[in-house]
Amino acid sequence: MESLNLVNLFANVLRDTGILNLTWANVVMILICFTLIYLAIVRGFEPLLLLPIGFGGLLCNIPLAGISDEGGFLYHVYNFGIKSGVFPILIFIGIGAMTDFGPLIANPRLALLGGAAQFGIFFTLIGAVLLPGMNFTLEQASSIGIIGGADGPTAIFVTTRLAPELLGAIAVAAYSYMALVPIIQPPIMRLCTTPAERKIKMTQLRPVSKLEKIIFPIATLLLCALFVPSAAPLIGAFMFGNLLNECGQTDRLAETAKNNMINVVTILLGLSVGSKLAAQEFLTIQTVGILILGLVAFSIGTASGILMAKLMNLFAKNKINPLIGSAGVSAVPMAARVSNKLGLEADPQNFLMMHAMGPNVSGVIGSAIVAGVLLAMFG
Repeated sequence: MESLNLVNLFANVLRDTGILNLTWANVVMILICFTLIYLAIVRGFEPLLLLPIGFGGLLCNIPLAGISDEGGFLYHVYNFGIKSGVFPILIFIGIGAMTDFGPLIANPRLALLGGAAQFGIFFTLIGAVLLPGMNFTLEQASSIGIIGGADGPTAIFVTTRLAPELLGAIAVAAYSYMALVPIIQPPIMRLCTTPAERKIKMTQLRPVSKLEKIIFPIATLLLCALFVPSAAPLIGAFMFGNLLNECGQTDRLAETAKNNMINVVTILLGLSVGSKLAAQEFLTIQTVGILILGLVAFSIGTASGILMAKLMNLFAKNKINPLIGSAGVSAVPMAARVSNKLGLEADPQNFLMMHAMGPNVSGVIGSAIVAGVLLAMFG
């Protein structure tokens, strides 16, 4: 009798282990999470986010652990920071503190390039609605389209309000494509420009005064928020962080925002997003559609910025190197670095980094405004 009880006890313990409850879907997702971790550690692709996202995905796919279920610690972190919208806002404060608007203030017309790069969002929104077999709603299509802005926090902010059921796939797509900017953008940039255009040298930027840098975030916030109030949370956080850095009286706060605070929030945000990579939510035909549409959105955004620069050159006395138009997507500062790299390939003396930062930071503003418009329309 005792031996039978021991056998039953052992069988019960074995039945409650994760091994016997592991499904093929869990195995697939664990392999996907390992891939994200590999890309972060070995290839260095967006490691600050892909590593926490990948590890969070591992945690949520452990059978019976309940880490992301109601009551689990990632469940509470997600509800506190992601569902409420707090984490993206805090990250925008940190990004603002790290941003220099000098190149944009010195050459305001470059803002048009950042605006043009947002075309990919609207093109993909329409494409997602019309894509046969997917049946995406307008809310879901809006969340998918925002991937084209190459702005992870904005994509998360919009998706948690319009299509939270797609958060895992959209967040992974957004951050993966941001990480792959040096691979995705160059072929598009070469295709859309001629060798002569890539050699265009731009005039040196004028010095920007401290007063201009202080007025700019305040004026931009008021202008954007008054026209698109739903964009105020993102734009406000972004401009507040920048003002902390530029005013010269709050250095401690600026340092905290762009170092300690953003680091802590990035860890928690990544783990929380990863908790939405549960097999039953991620392994769907919709996920495949989202990954394809996200790539389309990003590619069109890149090309749109370049084509806008070429269009402006038809009327401009001081020519713009079209390469910097690709920096209109919001992958700061990686997209600007890619523009600079291709400029140097065309001419070793052609330094485009500071010029590319203009459309790059305007792209952040542009994607936040588009997010506000989508939230106002469909939220």
